Amino acid sequence: MAKLSLTQFLTLDGVYQAPGGPEEDPSGGFDLGGWSVPYGDDDFGAFMDEVFRTPTAFLLGRRTYEIFASYWPRRTDPADPVAAKLNALPKYVVSTTLDTAEWAGTTVIGREDAAEEVAELKRTTEGEIQMHGSGALAQSLMRHGLVDVLHLLTFPVVLGKGMRLFARGGPAAAFRHTAARTTGSGVTVHTYESAGRPAYGSYV
Repeated sequence: MAKLSLTQFLTLDGVYQAPGGPEEDPSGGFDLGGWSVPYGDDDFGAFMDEVFRTPTAFLLGRRTYEIFASYWPRRTDPADPVAAKLNALPKYVVSTTLDTAEWAGTTVIGREDAAEEVAELKRTTEGEIQMHGSGALAQSLMRHGLVDVLHLLTFPVVLGKGMRLFARGGPAAAFRHTAARTTGSGVTVHTYESAGRPAYGSYV
């Protein structure tokens, strides 16, 4: 049975929207896209290379899939660990608007059945299924307890608006902290493993 991991870029105030450029996701009038770009140093690149050494499949939301599919198929250097894995391994995209996907190795999953499909995918796949970005999909799957590992990269910037990963009304959940590092540009990288429901107590 596979584990499902999520690698997510966040601001200090928890925003995940459009980290890589203003055109990525302007929904809701969001005009602050590209906030992660100034912090992309060698340490950041090294961490991402490490992450991409371990997947056996990828699970993406429709918007993230389209961003990836417009870029990575053109990167054919076998020494590039990100391109090599993304182009070679199975990819699953959750969408209500896509019927087919042109990127080789891609299967479309309908959003209405996403939780059941992803649960079955985890049961029938070995290793690690990776999600990158795909914040709305990640929120949905966390509500169903399907995300096993979080890699949260927090950038030293506050935006004050935008979509937040841990939005009000989300599920209560506990995690175990397993790794941490800080890049030279100040991005903190924390890894957490799912630990079920929170425990509660009192200092009184």
